[in-house]
Amino acid sequence: MKTSRRARRIQRHYRRMHRPGGLNLVSLMDIFTILVFFLMVNSSDVKVMQNTADVPLPQSTADKEAVETLMVQVIGQSILVQGREVARLDGIETGDSTIGGLADELAWVRNRRGQVPELGHEVTIMAGRSTDYRLLRKIMQTCIDEDFRRVRLAVESAKEVGNG
Repeated sequence: MKTSRRARRIQRHYRRMHRPGGLNLVSLMDIFTILVFFLMVNSSDVKVMQNTADVPLPQSTADKEAVETLMVQVIGQSILVQGREVARLDGIETGDSTIGGLADELAWVRNRRGQVPELGHEVTIMAGRSTDYRLLRKIMQTCIDEDFRRVRLAVESAKEVGNG
């Protein structure tokens, strides 16, 4: 039996309106992409230096933000550059004004970076509160001799300690 035009139109309309809805993944991916970029851009405001529990930093009232530079750490009996051990404290001679392994590593980093800026390269020294000043002075002298003249000492903000 032949159906009328009106009956076919109603059936078409019924099929179209009662089929299961689909999820448009393209617009969902666009939203998540925008969200990821938003979070990446806004998360760069926080500057947190890598700190280990082995190094209790001295407290300071400094207000300047941390800057990511070459990191020299004194942990236990080791001197680390970017997490790699370059010298041992028990192998350092008392009469030397510089530290051999540290000087070699800094020279290698300096040569890889190319031309030395007018003020020198930047370096951050992270040492505990109980670190001997003579050792700290040798580390700073070694950095200065290898053209890392912009030396910073890592400290813990007194504001963070009070709130934390």
